[in-house]
Amino acid sequence: MTHHPGRSLPLVLALLALPALAQTAATPAQAPAREQIGNRTTEYVPAIPAELGERLNRYQNTRGAGFAGWTREGCVLIATRFAETNQAHRVCQPMGMREQLTFYPEPINSLGAAPAKSGRDGFVFGKDVGGNEFWQLYWFDLATRETSLLTDGKARNQGPLFSHDGKQLAWSSTARNGKDTDVWVMDLATRKARTVVTEGGQWGAMDFSPDGKTLLVSQYVSVNESHPGKVDLASGKLTRFPVEGGKASVGGFRYAGDGQSVFYVSDENLESKPQEFRTLRYHNPATGEFKVVSADIPWDVDQLEVSDDGRHVAYVSNEDGIDRLHVFAWPSFKPVALPELPIGIVGGMGFSPDGGKLALSLNTATSPSDIYVIDLAGATLSRWTRSEVGGLDAAGFVAPTLVRYPTFDQVDGKPRTIPAFFYKPAKPAKNGRYPVLINIHGGPEGQSLPTFNAGIQYLVNEMGIAVLVPNVRGSTGYGKTYVQLDNGFKREDSVKDIGALLDWIGQQPELDAKRVGVYGGSYGGYMVLASLMHYSDRIRAGIDVVGISHFGTFLKNTESYRRDLRRAEYGDERDPAMAEHFEKISPLNHANRITSPLFVAQGRNDPRVPYTEAEQIVKAVRGNGQPVWYLEFSDEGHGFQKKSNSDYFSAASMLFWQRHLLE
Repeated sequence: MTHHPGRSLPLVLALLALPALAQTAATPAQAPAREQIGNRTTEYVPAIPAELGERLNRYQNTRGAGFAGWTREGCVLIATRFAETNQAHRVCQPMGMREQLTFYPEPINSLGAAPAKSGRDGFVFGKDVGGNEFWQLYWFDLATRETSLLTDGKARNQGPLFSHDGKQLAWSSTARNGKDTDVWVMDLATRKARTVVTEGGQWGAMDFSPDGKTLLVSQYVSVNESHPGKVDLASGKLTRFPVEGGKASVGGFRYAGDGQSVFYVSDENLESKPQEFRTLRYHNPATGEFKVVSADIPWDVDQLEVSDDGRHVAYVSNEDGIDRLHVFAWPSFKPVALPELPIGIVGGMGFSPDGGKLALSLNTATSPSDIYVIDLAGATLSRWTRSEVGGLDAAGFVAPTLVRYPTFDQVDGKPRTIPAFFYKPAKPAKNGRYPVLINIHGGPEGQSLPTFNAGIQYLVNEMGIAVLVPNVRGSTGYGKTYVQLDNGFKREDSVKDIGALLDWIGQQPELDAKRVGVYGGSYGGYMVLASLMHYSDRIRAGIDVVGISHFGTFLKNTESYRRDLRRAEYGDERDPAMAEHFEKISPLNHANRITSPLFVAQGRNDPRVPYTEAEQIVKAVRGNGQPVWYLEFSDEGHGFQKKSNSDYFSAASMLFWQRHLLE
C-alpha cells in the first residue's frame, strides 16, 4: 500500500510477521531500558529472535523498479535496489540485464536522463546525507562513469529539469536564504547557474519552451492553491498567469508541439462554475482556443507527459484509487489505441526520444513496480523488468476490495462515506474473527493506493490479520471539498472518521473489534496518537512512525522552508485562537488518555517532523505508566530508506503486533 502525497513517496510501511513468541507485554525487566548498537538506539524493545531473520528474509527481499527516463541509445534508466538503497540502473532491451550505475550508501532520487538531442550521454540525480533532505544534484557521465557536483553542497535542491536541447538545467533550491525555494537555471556548458525566480515562497520549474528561451514555473501554496507563470530567461521577467476564481490547484504545465500552446491540469472554475476535480486543459494564447480534454472523466488527472516532437500527449486519471492511462494525438486530439494494461498504479512515464514509444512503471496490489513499454503505432506492450518477490508465490498474494463506511456527518441528507481498501486473509480466522490493523496514511493531503506491499501480504496470509487502509477526509483524489474537510479547526473530524471505522469493524461478523491496532507515519503518526487518545478503550495498540505529537511544537521546530506550507494545512500557531486549538487537540497534552501499548519509531535527521516530537510523546506516555517501545536511527530522516534499518523496524513492529493483536 503506497501513500501518495498529492500522489507520495511511500513512507516506510514495513509490517512483516514473526514466529510465535511469548505473549506478555514488554517491561523494563524483559528488555533493556536503553541500548545503542551502531546507528540504532532502542528503549524497551525486546531482542529480536535469531530465527526471525529466516522467517522474514523472503518478504524483506522484494524490490521494485521505477522509470526515470530514456537514454540516447534507447535504454531506459531505472531506480531499483539490489543492496542497501535505491540506485540508478540501465536496461537496454525487454527483460534485459539491469546494469547498476551508482553505488552509494545513501539512496538517490530525482533521477533523470539528459535529452537525446543534447549530445550529452548521462543523467542527473539527487542525494542527501542520512535522510536530512538537503539534497545535492549531481551529473553522471555515462562515457567516463565520472560524477560531478552541480549544486552548492549545502542547500536543499530538488526538481531538476532539462531544457529540450539539454543545454540548460533548471531546479528548485533554498540556497538564497534557506527559507524560500527559488528557481535556478544552469548553463551546462559553462556550469554557471543563476536564479530566475526569487519571489519568495515555494517555486518549481515545469517546462522549457522548445527554443529554451522561456521557462514555465509554478508557486505552490497548498494542495488547493498554486500560481503558474512563465519566465523570459533573457530578461528575467516573470509573468503570472491569471487563475479563474482567484484560487485553484494548477499544475502540470507542458508546452504543446507548437511551442506556444500549453497543456495543464487544473480545478479552476469553468464558466464561473466551481470544479471539484483537476482536469486536463489545453489553451492556445495566440488564438484563444481552449479545451477541457478530460471533461468526460469525473476524477482527478494526476500525471501529464508530452512527447518531445509534440505529436502525442499522455495523461493518467486517478479513478477511485485506480490509475487509467490515456494517450491522444496532437493537434487532432484523436485517442490513440492502447494495449490492455495491468490494473494498478502508474508510478512514472515518459516518451522515447523519437516519440514512438511510451515507457511507464506499473504497480499492482499483487506485483511490485516494473517497467513496461508501449509501442504506440502497433498498440503492443512489452515488459522490460521483472522485479523479484523474494521467491514467494505471487499467485497467493491478496488484492484488496474497496469498501465505503458511513461516518458521523452527512452530505445532501445522507451519511458521508469514507473509502478504504480492505485486505482480507484467504484462510479462515482461527477464532472465528480476524484481528484488524488500520493503516493511516500521512500528508494529510495524500492518498493511500492499492499498491504492492510484501508486509501486508505477510500479515493477511501468514498472520491472519485483516488490514484496512482508509482515505479519511483530507485525502486527495476525491475532490477539492473532501481534501479541505480537515483543515484548521476541523482537524479532529478526520480522527472521528477512525472512530466511525471502529464502529464499522464492530458491525462485521468476520472482524474482531476487540483486537484492533493502528499504524501510521508522519501525519498518520499524529492520527495514531489522536486515535489512541480518543479510543484507547477500543484499540489494543499503536505504532507511530515520525509522527506529530503537538502541532505547536511541530511548527516551531520543523525546517523553516516547510513552515508556511504546513501552516496552510494545519493552521497558524501565531494566531491565539489557533494556538489554543492546538493545545486542545494535541496528543502530548492528553498523554494520560493513551492507555494502550505504544511503539514510537523515528529518524534522528528528520527535517519535517523533528525527533523532539517523538521524544516528548514517549516521555509523556511513560509518565502515564504505560509501556512504550522507542526506536531511533541516527542515519535516517522522515522514514527509513536503508534496507537494514527497515528490516529491523519491520521485525520489531511485528513482534509488537504479535504480542498485542495475537494473544
